[in-house]
Amino acid sequence: MKQGSSVKMGKPTKRQAEILHFAREYRRENGYSPSMVEIAKYFKISVPTVHQHIYSLRNKNLLLIDKGKKRSIVTPQDYKSQLVDIPLLGIISAGGPIEAIRNEEMIGVPRSMFPTPSHHYALKVSGVSMIEEGIMDGDIIIVHDQQTVDDGEKAVAYMPERNEVTLKKIYREKNRVKLVPANKTMSPFYETNVQIQGKVVGVLRKEI
Repeated sequence: MKQGSSVKMGKPTKRQAEILHFAREYRRENGYSPSMVEIAKYFKISVPTVHQHIYSLRNKNLLLIDKGKKRSIVTPQDYKSQLVDIPLLGIISAGGPIEAIRNEEMIGVPRSMFPTPSHHYALKVSGVSMIEEGIMDGDIIIVHDQQTVDDGEKAVAYMPERNEVTLKKIYREKNRVKLVPANKTMSPFYETNVQIQGKVVGVLRKEI
């Protein structure tokens, strides 16, 4: 979700405006959204009627539905308050190493992904070498900015002699570093000069 993009919102009916107000106040007072049953009980209407109003509000971009959750109603304002901006620095290869591509912008990510947004950044993944770790082509990885990782951890690795950056699992050997993909069709490779630029701490599957 790009920050600063405009979304056209429709006009609610009188009843829809009442439901929207109720949902906002309920969430403010309780810390979570009302269920469809609770909305129906409050307004003395049927649950199917509530569903119709909720999905109409969603189509008007006045409510969001957080799929997979029982209490799934979220207002755009609530959703935005749950996000924190971190820099999206560009593209990282999850295939063969590529030249570092830097194109900084900001991206909103859930606060629940880390206790504090400081020292974190995001990169868009290009390639399929990390699919067995659940990192797909086009995903956004959340990275903690640090210079060391433990063996086997997923890291952003910069190779200064090539001016290339890649996403791999890191293993240190006596005089070299082993960079290991998480894709059984691909082979590991070795470098003598590798600079760790961060540890992967989360993955987002969303369009930017």
